[in-house]
Formats: sequence, C-alpha cells, structure tokens
Amino acid sequence: MPSEPQRRRTSPPGAPQPKLPLNDPADAWDVPLRPIKDLDEVARRYPGRKLSLDSERKPLEFYGPPDQPNAFSMDSLEFFLVICQFFREALPLRLILLMIACQKAGGRIPLTQEEMATVLDVARTKVNEALGEIMSHGIVFRVKRGVYQFNPPYSYRVAEFIPGTETMEPEYLKVDQHLTLTKIREDQNLPDLVRFPSLEKMRQEIERLRKERADERARRRQERAQGKEKGAEQ
Repeated sequence: MPSEPQRRRTSPPGAPQPKLPLNDPADAWDVPLRPIKDLDEVARRYPGRKLSLDSERKPLEFYGPPDQPNAFSMDSLEFFLVICQFFREALPLRLILLMIACQKAGGRIPLTQEEMATVLDVARTKVNEALGEIMSHGIVFRVKRGVYQFNPPYSYRVAEFIPGTETMEPEYLKVDQHLTLTKIREDQNLPDLVRFPSLEKMRQEIERLRKERADERARRRQERAQGKEKGAEQ
C-alpha cells in the first residue's frame, strides 16, 4: 500500500488533496502565517494595554545591583525538552512561548484570548482549544478573565522593571519563586495537577506514543513482507 506522500505525488495536477484531520500536525503548515513586521503595531491595537511586546517598556539589562535585580525569566530546561516532544501540534507550542514572553513578575500572564489570537494569527476558537490543552497539564491556570498564571517550576518571571521610574533611580519588583509556589499549593480550589505539577504524565505519554509508532512501523514492515511473499508465490 503506497504511503500518504506517495499517493499525493501520483494525484493528477490540480486534483484536490485529501483533507487532513484537525489534529494532524501537518495541518499547521497548510495555511501560511501573515508575518508580524512590527510588534508595536500589534500593541497599538489594544490602546491602554501595556503588552510585553510594546516599545514603552524599559530595555531589559542582564546585570544590576543585588538590591535591585533586573528583569529576567527562569525557565525549566527539562520543561522545554518535554513539551517539544509532547506537543506535536505547532499551536500549543507557539502559545506556550508567547505566554513565556508576556509573563510579568511572579509568572502572571495578562493576556486575553483575543490578544493571543492576534499575535499568533489564528482564530480565537483555535487559541481556546490550545489553551485548554496546556491548562489540562497544569502548566498554567486561569486567575481571572484575561489573566493567567504560570506554575513556577515551568517558567517564571522573577523580577520586572516598574514603569514610571525611567527618569529617576530605577525600581524593580521582585517575587521569590517559593512564595508563589507556596501560595499555589495552599489554594485548595485549584486542581491537584496545578498545586503539585509534574512532567511525569507527559513523559509517560511520550513513551506511549513512541511504542505506538514502533508497533505501527513493525506492522507495516510485516505487511510489506507478506505482500512480497504472495507476489513471489504467484
């Protein structure tokens, strides 16, 4: 039996291609993105909002005095390794990266779904689906409308420059990771996966997918071998 790419190559020129299922990772490449040439223009679509993408923020520096830490993010390398294997579709990964970029001190993410859809150039319904998938693993949770919270073990904005201090001695807001994590664990209204986050479930799912694909490859090899044997007998 010819593979999917082989079937496509043998189709007559101009023939309609078979519709990919909605959850097929290849579907992410079907519609080209409209590139965002100017991030300030995106921010101007939401007047009065101080998105992390706008040009009003103070440029981040890498070094500062101990009592005034500069803004920086602390991301789990293990988290990145796991999500790039687990999230096979492009949109959840892109959404996670956007939320990392836009988080504030303490890991708060002040982004509406409309803003997410605008930056990612996708329908809001797609953003809602991807966000639900991300939240189901305890990576982020919804604090209130338009505000989400990163679980500190994954991605965490430790400190942030305070706007309004540009013309004087700069000030920074610093939030210790353990304080945020303690607050999350004490909130019994949150799901257990949020209060006690773990990448173990995603690791198990990755292993299941690998085994499933290995079994499928073995089945196809067996079918090809049987087909050759029948051909030789005839």
